[in-house]
Amino acid sequence: MPRIHFLAMAILLLAFAVPAVADDRPNFIIFIADDVSWNDFGCYGSETARTPNIDALAAGGMKFTNAYLTASSCSPSRCSIITGRYPHNNGAASELHRPLPEHLVKFPKLLKEAGYYTALAGKDHMPQDNADEDAVWDDKRGTKVPGNSGGEGHWVDVVQKRPKDKPFFFWFAATDAHRGWDADQQWQKDNYGPKHNPDEVKVSPYMRNEPATRDDLTSYHNEITRFDYYIGQVCEELKAQGAFDNTLMIVMADNGRPFPRGKTRVHDSGMKTPFVVSWPNGIKDAGEACDKLVSVIDICPTFLSLAGVNVPEQAQGVSFAKLLEEPGSRSQRNYAFSEHNWHDYEAHGRAVRTGPGMLYVRNARPEKAWLGPADSVSSPSHKDIVKAKDDLTAAQADVLLAPRPAEELYDTSKDPLQTNNLVGNQKYAKHLAEMRQVMDQWQKETGDSVPEDYTIDFYDRVTGYIDSKTGKRIKGDRPYGDYPGQQHDADKINASGPK
Repeated sequence: MPRIHFLAMAILLLAFAVPAVADDRPNFIIFIADDVSWNDFGCYGSETARTPNIDALAAGGMKFTNAYLTASSCSPSRCSIITGRYPHNNGAASELHRPLPEHLVKFPKLLKEAGYYTALAGKDHMPQDNADEDAVWDDKRGTKVPGNSGGEGHWVDVVQKRPKDKPFFFWFAATDAHRGWDADQQWQKDNYGPKHNPDEVKVSPYMRNEPATRDDLTSYHNEITRFDYYIGQVCEELKAQGAFDNTLMIVMADNGRPFPRGKTRVHDSGMKTPFVVSWPNGIKDAGEACDKLVSVIDICPTFLSLAGVNVPEQAQGVSFAKLLEEPGSRSQRNYAFSEHNWHDYEAHGRAVRTGPGMLYVRNARPEKAWLGPADSVSSPSHKDIVKAKDDLTAAQADVLLAPRPAEELYDTSKDPLQTNNLVGNQKYAKHLAEMRQVMDQWQKETGDSVPEDYTIDFYDRVTGYIDSKTGKRIKGDRPYGDYPGQQHDADKINASGPK
């Protein structure tokens, strides 16, 4: 055999004999809770929740204290994260349960095309017209396993069975802590510890400190603890595989808690999200807290840029990768914008926040209360507020307030509950003028609009699910109307507005 042929054959045999090794690009995991407010983890000051695994990630990583959702509503929020776009720039997906247009790309697809192994396990809730999910996910699992319908049951198995020669992106989405409270019936004391005690639950200022409300909150915190347990299990598996240090993990939520003044609201109680980031190979100072503004649409460009993948023009966010290395460095974001569109009830609310702590709210449907979703309106916690409607604090009364102001302005550093509306206060006239201008610019440049043929209420506003006149649940097709931005074809607009 000629020598050159022998060498070629030897090289070929060596290639097959040596196992492939994953490249050194970071792995990514998003742990996303369902309906959990920013301050309901121990590391964010909760006096009730037991979240030792999340707290450990914060202690060894970085905790962001000014991270905001673009929508406090399940599917609009998730669709916004996965495309890196504002809800009204996602077409019909700006409203609950409605699909993304076919032409928009879910960013894990770009990671997959670049050699990443991608998997979704748990809650999806990101529908798309003519979706080709196989182009996005190598593996896709549901929410239930025997003894656990909380959405976490497949997580460890996905990590164990991943190909070890590829970097990975995992979207691990719980259904905890969405109402239904199935964790109470599926509780595993050996894994989760004792259930929370209603007598020890800390009640939010937006709610009444009544037995039914404390019981309601207890079940909610049980689900948070179950979510935390499975995060810990994934971390242990990654450490066993030697993959933990090079895995960038984010622990967050899709919207605020499903209680009064939480889910769907544009105020911090609905729109602010916990945002714990772990990445030992990339975070310089473990245990740091970063107070710079971050929007969840920033996840897309951050992950893609760190993976060496071109960020598509559709992405409206900015990378926060620099903050992981230097949390005190200058932020690329000066404003964070949020929306409240139809979610069970008609709505069109907009909000913008600044780093110094100003919040401006614009409400195009001020005649009706911002009650929250139907499952909150039908909850014991909401009923406790209704029963005491003549004896409520300002924070509690805001839940039922109708009509609402068309504009609101808050100095959140001095008014964390956001109950003192500063519109009309001359000391804040310059702030109000600036925020109005910024909001006008953002709505114009991104193609936002207030539909005239809007989506109307689907549920009763008194009982939540039951029609107060007939005693029956409202039935029929979902009453979808035009969605915000439709008249401007906002789903084709990539401009981000002010950042």
